[in-house]
Amino acid sequence: MMEKFMTWLDEKFSTPMARLAEQRHLRAVRDGIVATLPIIIVGSFFLILAFPPVPADTAIAKWAAENIIKILLPYRLTMYIMSLYAAWGIGYSLSKSYKMDGVSGGNLAVVAFLMTIIPQVADGIGWVLPMANLGGAGMFVAIITSIFAVEIMRLISKTRFRITMPDQVPASVARSFEALTPTAVVVILMTIISIVLGFDWHGFIAKVMAPLVSTSDTLFGVLFPVVLITLFWSAGIHGVSVVGSVARPVWTILLDANGAAAAEGAKVLPHIAPEPFYQWFIWIGGAGATIGLVLLLAFASKSKYSKTLGRTALAPGLFNINEPLIFGAPIVLNPILIIPFILAPVVNAIVSYVAMSLELVSRPFILAPWTLPGPIGAYLATGGDWRAIVLNVVCIVLSVMIYYPFFKMYDNNQLEIERSEQSA
Repeated sequence: MMEKFMTWLDEKFSTPMARLAEQRHLRAVRDGIVATLPIIIVGSFFLILAFPPVPADTAIAKWAAENIIKILLPYRLTMYIMSLYAAWGIGYSLSKSYKMDGVSGGNLAVVAFLMTIIPQVADGIGWVLPMANLGGAGMFVAIITSIFAVEIMRLISKTRFRITMPDQVPASVARSFEALTPTAVVVILMTIISIVLGFDWHGFIAKVMAPLVSTSDTLFGVLFPVVLITLFWSAGIHGVSVVGSVARPVWTILLDANGAAAAEGAKVLPHIAPEPFYQWFIWIGGAGATIGLVLLLAFASKSKYSKTLGRTALAPGLFNINEPLIFGAPIVLNPILIIPFILAPVVNAIVSYVAMSLELVSRPFILAPWTLPGPIGAYLATGGDWRAIVLNVVCIVLSVMIYYPFFKMYDNNQLEIERSEQSA
């Protein structure tokens, strides 16, 4: 039964999903949002500086309270307006995939996105651009308008309805003139839609996507991508690349909302399941919560191959890199190890979700670098909550317990193979 399932997974599931992962527009969305991660990571750490995890009567906490507006400015100009950076990245990536000028595509995507945000007049200040929709809340609008702008650019490029310059003109100048026509078309169309017709992009998209966003923060909404990602990996497909193309915009919205709430000093953050929740409380050691398997292979193996593999994969595994294990054991299409590979992260997800629902552990709002060891990443992601370290360690212990019986079967099989080879 299991062998038939593995065959079906390989033949019917692997190829179409691999193609989906490389679909042009999904890849552009993935690359554009991933490109913003350094900005989000650095910007989010200023939230920790603004609200240091120390008693309120200490000198550091008092200094932070007195200078909170200045401390939060880097956050508000980075993570707080993440969709603006994502729009450029999506436009650049999609343009390059069509073999067009990436810089022009990125600029055009930003223009289209900004024209969905109508400036307002503030007394004594003048024109003010509302910044809230430049953050995670505007991510889906950024995706739609960026794709729209680049497709307009592609259409005009195909019809050659553009200004071309002689070969003697420098390439950078020529590209600028070539971008004039698509820029004019995009600006005029966005003006008609946003200003003349008064279409509220952000209000409309927010209503359409509200069920998806709210569902993604439920236990079912957490378990569904967890199972899907591990199934993809079981077939040899990079699960996060496929699922993340769709889910990461939603995770980013949840993270932005938590960050904004933390910046306002909220005691309990609104969302449980932004991306750091998966990284530090589910994918410990990498997809499949393989830290448990790595520890068992490294320290409890009897077979030579298992022990060598475990010790080789231990250092990368501590920093959440588990490809040596996934393809070295292998876990891919392995009927013994696939079961705990799916089960361990599911159990971790349930335990962690319940813990945060009961407010036993703070909810994540910092995007810590994913290569940090689990307990450190969990501590930073929750703004310095020591209970997050405890939860992370509990999840590691659970992973070890879940992997153990399957590890024993795997190790015994390897031992038998080695003995048969020695006796041959």
